[in-house]
Amino acid sequence: MAGPGDNQKKGSKPPDFEPLKQALANCARAIAQKGDLEVVFTNDRPVLVGDQIKLTDPGRKFSKAQLAVTRGASDSMALRLACHDKAVHARYAPEGQAARAVYDSVEQARCEAIGARDMSGVKSNLSAMLEDKYSRANYQNAIERSDAPIEEAVAMVVREKLTGMPVPDSAKHFVDLWRGFIEDKAGKAIDALDGDLANQAEFAKSIRHLIASLEMADDLGDEDLDQEDENSEDQEQNPQDNEDDAQRENEEATGENEGESEETEESAESEQGEMEAVETGEDDFDDDDLDDNETPGEAERPELPFSQLPPDADYKVFTSEFDEIITAEELCDEAELDRLRAFLDKQLAHLQGVVGRLANRLQRRLMAQQNRGWDFDLEEGYLDTARLPRIIIDPMTPLSFKMERETVFRDTVVTLLIDNSGSMRGRPITVAATCADILARTLERCGVKVEILGFTTKAWKGGQSREKWLKADKPPQPGRLNDLRHIIYKSADAPWRRARSNLGLMMREGLLKENIDGEALLWAHQRMMGRPEKRRILMMISDGAPVDDSTLSVNPGNYLERHLRHVINDIESFSPIELLAIGIGHDVTRYYKRAVTIVDAEELAGAMTEQLASLFAEEGWQEAQSRQRGLKQSGALKAARR
Repeated sequence: MAGPGDNQKKGSKPPDFEPLKQALANCARAIAQKGDLEVVFTNDRPVLVGDQIKLTDPGRKFSKAQLAVTRGASDSMALRLACHDKAVHARYAPEGQAARAVYDSVEQARCEAIGARDMSGVKSNLSAMLEDKYSRANYQNAIERSDAPIEEAVAMVVREKLTGMPVPDSAKHFVDLWRGFIEDKAGKAIDALDGDLANQAEFAKSIRHLIASLEMADDLGDEDLDQEDENSEDQEQNPQDNEDDAQRENEEATGENEGESEETEESAESEQGEMEAVETGEDDFDDDDLDDNETPGEAERPELPFSQLPPDADYKVFTSEFDEIITAEELCDEAELDRLRAFLDKQLAHLQGVVGRLANRLQRRLMAQQNRGWDFDLEEGYLDTARLPRIIIDPMTPLSFKMERETVFRDTVVTLLIDNSGSMRGRPITVAATCADILARTLERCGVKVEILGFTTKAWKGGQSREKWLKADKPPQPGRLNDLRHIIYKSADAPWRRARSNLGLMMREGLLKENIDGEALLWAHQRMMGRPEKRRILMMISDGAPVDDSTLSVNPGNYLERHLRHVINDIESFSPIELLAIGIGHDVTRYYKRAVTIVDAEELAGAMTEQLASLFAEEGWQEAQSRQRGLKQSGALKAARR
């Protein structure tokens, strides 16, 4: 018979988080000093997109620790909006990728330090956010410097200097790997940063000096900018000399060389116009693009610090300002997603039985490993009561203990990266969407998280990137010349039931265009490197080599394929992520070491389940562990040689 307490528990309402959401939004608006700032709550991680802050929606079991992390992310993005000028940041930004990463990270540390110095609550929130960030990054296993990004270590050392706050516990290990190098090379430059934090331009110049101290001067570029700053300093130091020079120029202007004077004036007007354009942000940089690439936790950038793959020196991108990483819900409204999902189910009604049986086979294999296994006759553990009769028979017999074996595949995440190119139109994309649906559902039942991603381009024949290239008078060999569109159908932390209708987006007319596989693979890899799971599996599903007519028309014919091979080789050689591929009607074994090629798209379901089943088998797990040990040993050998 149930008591009143039980009835109250059953009838209790779920917690109302609306007041909390409203408080978080108002706090963000106050810090950002923007009363009309849009703050929304989603099921994905916190991101800053343009002037919109996206925060993680509180779940039913929202803890105080999670609240502190969410508040820290909100404060960090709000401080970015309040204290950061995109045009100034763009003016002093280095050209090299490594130097730019340090520049962006230290600038973010400046914004957060301003809030931490003035508000103790913000200070504690930021500490919780950073602790969570680096614990998820899993840098604790770093053996040598190359295992952890220098830009994150520099940002932590700078933050420590500006705020007096200690480095988060989850970041101490990798920061200590870099600290000696950073303080030896750039200790004085870091000390010089502790000035007027509100003056972003002066702080940006100091960051450039810091980068040069770290032996990255070649990546700074823009020597004219440095020369201009030196000239401005000389002008401040010698005002009388500058006045005399100006007087002599005026005399010459009124003298015999009047024609030359006119040319000089036109040149000066042109230079002044260019400077005004830079100062007001009216240059080739797009504000949204700069903000996306700079801000930690954004859709375009949250994974970059976790990728340590060597860059491809021969591959470049003409412009990334028109690229987008977008969720299915942002591309399509809910009603149309439901309609497209119904169409997908109707198209594959006759395949549901076949795919379902394969999914059940995979689930049986996984659940078989999930059955409890015990090791007996141990000296410690749980008391083995079944062995107690031995003591009665022989009192001198020691107690026997048992211990449950670890479930090997539990701490695992799988990413399905699906080619959304035009050549997948029809049966291939339909089967791929259904199989992704079945696998996500099956693996979720077994405690394995699944992420489903897609990649294509925003337009045929180059889109806005090509238009910008044409306006720039067609510089030769511009590199990738199209607008990327990377789609998140299901994030790893989202439950399958919420993402089910998103897969219907693949049926939308006009979505499938061209494919640039190398950059898509890097994007998926970077997302996985930020995951906390110990085992990470990346499965590429494609029907051909990368093809983009706009890029290939102005670059060598094997330009995209060469980059894809470079990315695959780096992941297979240096990354702890396990990479496998399935080619639909296309031989992908010439690219990937672990690959399967199928002739008919309907064979995709069987190929996917068999590949995953083999990975989750005992031999596959042992191979993954030996791979991890090999990577760590090779890192240790490199460190010893140094």
